[in-house]
This record gives sequence, structure tokens and C-alpha cells, in this order.
Amino acid sequence: MSRTVYLFALAAGAFAASFAAVKLMQHHSAPTGMVWIPRGEFTMGTDSELGWPEEKPAHRVRVDGFWMDETLVTNTQFQKFIDATGYVTTAERAPTLEEIMKQLPPGTPPPKPEQLVPGSLVFVPPPGAVSLDDVSNWWKWVPGGNWRHPEGPDSNIDGRESHPVVQISWDDAVAYAKWAGKRLPTEAEWEYAARGGLEGKPYVWGDNPPDVNHDYANIWQGEFPYHNTKANGKQRTSAVKTYPPNGYGLYDMAGNVWEWCADWYDTEIYRRRAEHGVVVNPVGPDRSFNPEHPYTPERVQRAGSFLCSDEYCWRYRPSARQGCSPDTGMSHVGFRCIMSP
Repeated sequence: MSRTVYLFALAAGAFAASFAAVKLMQHHSAPTGMVWIPRGEFTMGTDSELGWPEEKPAHRVRVDGFWMDETLVTNTQFQKFIDATGYVTTAERAPTLEEIMKQLPPGTPPPKPEQLVPGSLVFVPPPGAVSLDDVSNWWKWVPGGNWRHPEGPDSNIDGRESHPVVQISWDDAVAYAKWAGKRLPTEAEWEYAARGGLEGKPYVWGDNPPDVNHDYANIWQGEFPYHNTKANGKQRTSAVKTYPPNGYGLYDMAGNVWEWCADWYDTEIYRRRAEHGVVVNPVGPDRSFNPEHPYTPERVQRAGSFLCSDEYCWRYRPSARQGCSPDTGMSHVGFRCIMSP
């Protein structure tokens, strides 16, 4: 054996040993409550008729491996963060007039001073059928609504310790992630993980749409938004791990609550990406763009929620996406974190 061949063999052996050690770390030293998502390439978005315009066109994306929380952050976990830091969430702080006005079209009358109080948006079902074109028919600004009181000051989280924390703004989620030594996922990382290794499937569990005989996820059952049959036994959020995990061992990647992602929301970004072949580890645009809300900067949300239904939004699909103001808390929005190795 020549010296060159011998040294090459030693190097190859060292690489193999190093790779094996990394794989051992990944599978046997997982951070508590997290699962390993291996690096890979997938089709992001969809060209299906099920998809909304902002989900199109489908394009190829490659992401590196990462750890991801197997569940949404729960009320118990968020309480530990609050106890350790004394953090006050966005919904627990009174908004300023400047914050409100910069998100409204020019010429909009300012809110009255008595309206500038801590609170959040709460889902309040109307008494009967209403137009689905006006979300104010079921979303109400409720003073005193926050993560401790998800439906307003008369509600609490007793008995919901293992439910996902809600009424969390993007800023709150980022603060928690930093405290935990983690970060929010990019929407590419989120969608790749949500698919659980199922390439091109419309749902995180496969091809079959949800129905009364297959309880795949916590979504709306009945006539939205006024009549919830609660056929699945759920009125609002459900405890994490209530439904089966996806192929990567992740729970609630469809339904239950929307999940914040790191990216700014841009309705046109997929069209720009599709022109450049395989996109590697995309981190999103530099700023948000949504013609429907031109004055409001928005961050990406994924997964859908307990309010999603086939007759309204059907956004419990892995390619579905929407934007929301990062300072907004709502009773169907939470988050989970990831960690790079």
C-alpha cells in the first residue's frame, strides 16, 4: 500500500467515525421534547386546485437538518418562561396610538383613548349564519384577553395546562425561543417538517381528506362560524399529543392552532423563487408584501387551527400559509421552536 493510499484510508476511516458519532448524537442525545428532522429536498407549495394563490407555484427547496419541538409550546412551558423572566406579553400591554395608526390607511380616524387598553382578538361565534367575507362577524377585540385569559378576563387556563399557549404575538414567540436557546422555524423548515417525509401529499397524514370517520386533526366540525357540532369533542384548542404524529414524530402540524414562523410574509415570493431552480435554506424576504393589507407588516403563520373547515379556509394543509401582524395575539395562534445542530 502506498503512502497516499494509506493516508487516504486513514482519512476516510476518520470521516466515517466522525459521521457515525454525529448520527449517534442525533438519535441518542436529543434535546428534551425535540425530534431530529434530517436534511433533505422537497417540493414546497402546491399547484393543486386545493391551494390558494399565495401557495403557488410549487418549487424545489433544500434544507439542512434541525431539531424541532415535537409539540406546540404549552401553557405549562410558557408559564416557566414567565416565572423565570417576568416577561409581559404584547396582549398584556396597552397599545400606543402610534402603533395603531402606522398600520392603518392614511386618513383613518384614530381610536378613542379608552380603547387603548391591553387586550386581544377572541373568536366569538355569532348566533347564526353570517357572511364569510367579513371576519369581524366572529373576531372581537376583548379587553383583558391574553394567554392567561384566552377568551377574555372571565376565562382562564385551568385544566388546559397541556394545551398550546395562545394569544401569543410573534414578538412573544421570539422572546420565548431566545430564552429557551432556540429559534422560530423558517417557513421552509416548517413545511418540510410538517410533511413528515410524504412528498407532494395534500395533507400531513396523506391523501385522504378529513371526515367524521377519520379524526386526523382538531379542525372545525359543523357550519362555520356559528354552529360547532363538536363531533370530535373539542370546542376550541385540544391538548398536545391528542392526535397521531406525522412521519417525523411531530404533533399538531395540522389544525389546533396556527404557528408563527420566522419569515416576513410575501404573497409573491414563490413566483420569484421558482425561477431559480432548487432554493437552499431560504430565510424569507427582507420585508412583507400583501396587497390586501398594504399598511400592515406581517409574519408567516402555518398549520391552520381549530377554526379551519372545508367550507371556509381549509388551511390545515402543509402548503397553506397566511400572514399576520407580528404584534397581534389571537385565541387560535401559538408556536413551536427549532434548534440548529
